[in-house]
Order: sequence, then C-alpha cells, then structure tokens
Amino acid sequence: MTDTPENVPAEMSEEDIIEQKAVRLAKRERLIAERSDAGGGAYPVSVPVTDTITDLRERFGDLEAGAETGVTAAVAGRVVFSRNTGKLCFASLQAGDGSRIQAMVSLASVGEESLQRWKELVDLGDHVFVTGEVVSSRRGELSIMVADWAIASKALLPLPNLYSELSDEARVRSRFLDLIVRDQARATVRARARINQSLRQTFADHGFIEVETPMLQIQHGGASARPFVTHSNAFDADLYLRIAPELFLKRAAVGGIDRVFEINRNFRNEGADSTHSPEFAMLEAYQSYSDYHGIADLTQELIQNAAIAATGSTTVTWADGTVYDLGGEWDRVSMYDSLNAAAGVDITPETSVDDLRALAEAHGVDEPAHPTHGKWVEELWEHFVKGTLTRPTFVMDFPLDTSPLVREHRSIPGVVEKWDLYVRGFELATGYSELIDPVIQRERFIDQARLAAQGDLEAMRIDEEFLRAMEHGMPPMGGMGMGIDRLLMAITGLGIRETILFPLVK
Repeated sequence: MTDTPENVPAEMSEEDIIEQKAVRLAKRERLIAERSDAGGGAYPVSVPVTDTITDLRERFGDLEAGAETGVTAAVAGRVVFSRNTGKLCFASLQAGDGSRIQAMVSLASVGEESLQRWKELVDLGDHVFVTGEVVSSRRGELSIMVADWAIASKALLPLPNLYSELSDEARVRSRFLDLIVRDQARATVRARARINQSLRQTFADHGFIEVETPMLQIQHGGASARPFVTHSNAFDADLYLRIAPELFLKRAAVGGIDRVFEINRNFRNEGADSTHSPEFAMLEAYQSYSDYHGIADLTQELIQNAAIAATGSTTVTWADGTVYDLGGEWDRVSMYDSLNAAAGVDITPETSVDDLRALAEAHGVDEPAHPTHGKWVEELWEHFVKGTLTRPTFVMDFPLDTSPLVREHRSIPGVVEKWDLYVRGFELATGYSELIDPVIQRERFIDQARLAAQGDLEAMRIDEEFLRAMEHGMPPMGGMGMGIDRLLMAITGLGIRETILFPLVK
C-alpha cells in the first residue's frame, strides 16, 4: 500500500471531532462487551509482542517485491494510514521512533469474521497488535501478512491530518500529537538525549562527579535573576525556586569534590522569548585548581563532543538548511577591545557612567535598568559587537560590577576573569575564574544588597551560610554554566520552544 493523502481525513471541525468520538466510544463499548475472560477488549493489560517494527525493518528492509520470509513476527504499532477493500485491508503501523510496517489483513488469512471486525473496529490512531509472516508486498513494501490481530489501545479522538503541518502553537500545546506526526519532533527528543549522554561522558572522562543540589532554597543566589517565590507550610517560610545551583556546587567543592557538575532545572521569573524560558535545563560545572581559560577549553570540548553525538559531525546543519561549523579552535576576544574597535572609541573600566550614557544616546542604545558602568558597557557591546560574531566566540574579561561572584582579573584593574560564549548569535554559556576570597565576597554581597534595597529585583542577597563555607577554604577553580536548551538550539538551529519537550504555555 502506498500512503497517499486520500487515506487521511481532511481537517475536521469541532462538530466532526465530537461525532467521531461518539462513534469510537461505541466501538469501545463493543470491544469491552466482546472481551473474553482471558483479557483483551479495548485496553488489554499487555500484548505478546515478539519483535519491534524498527528491528524488522533493519532485518528485512531489503526484501524484493513479492518475497516471503517464512518468519512469523508479532508486533504492535499505531495505525497512521488505513485502506479497506473487499477482501484485503491495509494499514501502516508506526512505532514510537517513526518507523513503519504495513499490516495486510486478508480474507484468506484471517477469515470473514475477523476481516469484518477489522473493518468495523479499527480506526486511525488505534494501537493494534498483529501477528503473521513477514513478507514484501507486490509493490515492495515490508509487511506483515496478518494471521491474527487485536486492538491494543482504542483511540477515542482522531489524529490530525498527517499531510498538513500542525501550527506552531498546536505543536507546543499538544506535543504528544507533534511526536506522532512529525519526524523532526521525534528526532529532537533523541538528539537531546544523545547530547545529555555525551555531556555526562565527557565529564566522566575528565574525572567529574555529578551531584544534585536543592531546587527549593531559603534565599536565591548564584546569578542575577528574578526568582519565583513559593511557601512551605511545613516550615511556615517563603522559599525560592532556584535560579542557579552555583552556591551549593561550590559548597561541594569546599568539601573536597574537586570536579563537580549538575544537569537540572532552573527557574527564573522573567520574560519568555525565542531564547528564554521561565523553566529551563542548566548545566553547571566547577573544576578546582583551574581557571577561566581551562574551563573554556573544557566547554569547547563538551559542545563539540555533543555535536558529534547528535549529528555525527562538528559541522551541523540547522533546521533552515544553514551549515554551521562548531569545529576547530574558537576565537577569544576581549569585551572592551572588541567594543572599542567596533564603536571607534576608547572605553576603559575607568570610563564614567555619564560618558557611556552619552555614547549610548548618540547611537540610540536604551538605558539598562539600574545603570552602572558595567551594565552600560554590556549594553553598548551588544549593540556594536554581538551581531557581528559569526563563529563560536568566547567574549572575555567583563566589567567587575556586573559579576559579583567572579575573581578580579590578574592583570587588568576593574575587570573580572569571565567569558560569555556566543554561538548562533546568542549567549550559550558563561565561565569564570571563581572568586574564592571570603572577605571580598562579603563586600560584593553587601554591594548587591544595596542594589536590592534600591529596587533591583535581580540583585543577590547576603548568603551567610555560603560565606561560612568559603571561610573554611575554597580551592582556586574555574566554573561554567550552560543552558541545555540553548545547546540544542545551537546544534539544531531550532527555537527554544522546539528544544523543550513540554514548554510552559498559557
């Protein structure tokens, strides 16, 4: 059987769907009434599958048209196409990975009663179990010549038209349908799994240990972001959904876990757009006795290995057909130097806020919230430089006042040893030479507390428990954080709502 558009229903109105559901509910009742004492019916507990559709395609995918194998197989799959004729019915059964096999239900093989039941009971979307000989049809399609069959799960609602694209909104809101009908949706789930597996393997190869840290925290910290607030009835206290695991991972490093990482969920009560989601998967890692150069080397290796795991190469092809090279050594540029070159000015860490504001006004750059020297520099850099980056690039050496957990640069006053990695035009990861002096860290926290008192909802609070851990001696270290969703975006070219399996929607 060839799957053609006439095998699929046209787009249905709400009335049509209600009518179909009523018809299918009647079939469900019939199946339940026919159920034997041994089980079965519309929703059996299990079916005796012996083979998968994927395995059968690998073993017998090259059969010549009309060939018979003498091999009996028992498989189950979702009916995605169906055509009923007088003495022969055809159906395409689809496995979870999208592979398909044809079921051929003939009068000669199953008898008149079974054939008629198939015609009356089987609908598109049903999970069906079939057993029979593996053959190739006269048209060369790998098939099961059905000897026996059963409903494995009765679908009460119809599938969408497989020849019409689901809208972006429908794909996000009904991801289960997206996974049924669209190859790219299934491929994205599998690519994400391979990427996570690759990240963990690369860390294991470098002697890192994976840990889990609290998602509910007494106070938020580890990043500049607005948190979600909840309440614990047991403790009668407000708690924060974590914005980052950083302060707990560093506690682990103080305790002697010298190479530590975590892949888990973070929550930030901020805007949602093509690169931001309020809930997202985050990787953070800390390597004792390293610095921001060493952690940059590791980050490049992590991403390149992940690209190979997902696509087979560091040269990836995005969803729009663009070819992007993640291979080789990545560029490393200074934030101040690249800004000065692009803007034709001479900005240093000593440049006043008034001078930066004047430059911004001359070029139509919006004022940041709670403007400081560092925030102005970063706004100007995004305006002048960000859009010019084509290759993966580490942007190095940020203003001190925007990075309260970062060590000051070893040779450039007013700058910290921090980089942001830009890939595909957005920030993919950030890395640091971590601040380990508890006295300076306390001063930075106090500065942040002043900003919070002035209304900066993203500013950090003083974390006395973290400071106490630091006072017991934190080793020198390099640290990094990277969004898993954004990593998938960088490798696949998809938007963030495509890379998250079930994104938050209103």
